Amino acid sequence: MSTRLSTDKPISLAILAMGGQGGGVLADWVVGVAESQGWMAQTTSVPGVAQRTGATIYYLELLPARDGHEPIFALMPTPGDVDVVLAAELMEAGRSVLRGLVTPDKTTLIASTHRAFAVGEKEKPGDGIGNPVVVVEATDFAAKKTIAFDMEALAVKNGSVISAAMFGALAAAGVLPFPKDAFEAMIRAGGKGIEPSLRAFNAAYQRTVEKPRDPVSDRPHKRLDPLPSSTGHATLDALLDRIRGEFPEPARALLFAGVKKLTDFQDPAYADEYLNRVGALLMNDRAAGGPDKDYAFTCQAAKYVAVAMAYDDVIRVADLKVRASRFDRVRKEVGARDDQIVYMTEYMHPRMDEVCGTLPKRIGLWIESRPAVFNRLDRFVNKGRRVKTGTLFWFFCLYAVSALRGTRRGTLRNMREIEHRENWLTQAQRLLPDDYDLAVEVLNNRRLVKGYSDTHTRGLSKFDRVMSALPLLKGREDAAAWMRRLRQAALLDENGIALDGALKTVATL
Repeated sequence: MSTRLSTDKPISLAILAMGGQGGGVLADWVVGVAESQGWMAQTTSVPGVAQRTGATIYYLELLPARDGHEPIFALMPTPGDVDVVLAAELMEAGRSVLRGLVTPDKTTLIASTHRAFAVGEKEKPGDGIGNPVVVVEATDFAAKKTIAFDMEALAVKNGSVISAAMFGALAAAGVLPFPKDAFEAMIRAGGKGIEPSLRAFNAAYQRTVEKPRDPVSDRPHKRLDPLPSSTGHATLDALLDRIRGEFPEPARALLFAGVKKLTDFQDPAYADEYLNRVGALLMNDRAAGGPDKDYAFTCQAAKYVAVAMAYDDVIRVADLKVRASRFDRVRKEVGARDDQIVYMTEYMHPRMDEVCGTLPKRIGLWIESRPAVFNRLDRFVNKGRRVKTGTLFWFFCLYAVSALRGTRRGTLRNMREIEHRENWLTQAQRLLPDDYDLAVEVLNNRRLVKGYSDTHTRGLSKFDRVMSALPLLKGREDAAAWMRRLRQAALLDENGIALDGALKTVATL
């Protein structure tokens, strides 16, 4: 345990935590530990903005009592003069660096590497997630010492909250001259959730002591799971055998993910049709030199054909909302006990368009072709509703809608999805012999189409606008790059303002 060489100045700590993370409890624990060891302590807080646009900053100063005189503590942290910063989320750690609270000659940074996405990140139509690598790299040189790992996951695993894990990391960091048992005694004195909190505390303590920060393993990353050897399901195993026997290795993991998704969406026969469709595209890929390109066309087809076939419709939404796994997940997230009842209230705003899409195609087309009938029905349907899925009435209503899965193949929505999908794939296949890279980018454009209702309509509009530039780009050496830029512009904002500018630029090329 390291100790301070001088106590002329207080030990200063800043805790950055969001609502529900127990930042106030953590601050009280630190003050309690200090006072139990004969020190004087003070904590103040500055609330942040709600809805994940800012964290509350808890500022603490600790100093031993001297000759019965009480010290005068500061109310706010001073940039460049903070000994310890505890950040309960990765981007909050980044903000502490930007604010100057973390300095390389003084500050120990204790941070959780998990993410709680900000409103600005969530509202982007595309991937609006901030780059975590920038934060990780910044903390590498901004702090004197950094302790960073996923404290949220560790706390949840032990049935507690992140504040307990951060308290354990603080105790193990050696920045406070107090013994470990003083920290544990403070948790016990709380009287609530003692055992889970102690488990999380000790797990974080051991994680901090035994394994120093690994900037590679602690960075958020994505990976594709390898193909399993057996699924325990004969039909799915047969589809796996098809993937291994008929498709190149670079596409197999994506194809397996697609098969799982489409089997869950509809049935194994539907997943088999997916493999047939991608198999036909693979033949074109091979003829166009796909092996030399690592089958990039087939890989993107494996991904986006599955996405296109597993479209979000009313049946799918209802199915997801009544699954037992969803009720179990929500109960676990809110920490409900077995004897507690949890109700979920969903806000739903259906339109007549979705109703027609769920009907058999002839009936749906008949209603759509008669505006008077359509508008009269829409006035009845098009209303916001708060649906309690835990009640018998609404559960059975949604369950009945989800049971329409067997009729999905004959619905108006399915007919239109097939038409749109085949038109998109036909355009990509026509480009393949002359411009392989552009054909791949056309496949990638499918990511613009997502969701249902208004979200789906906006996505289709952006897809069509991006694809409208195809005649202008054909034959250009940089056609693929420009198609990619157009798609990225379409994902920047909901209203398509950036896309408007990009399309005007393409028109002047």
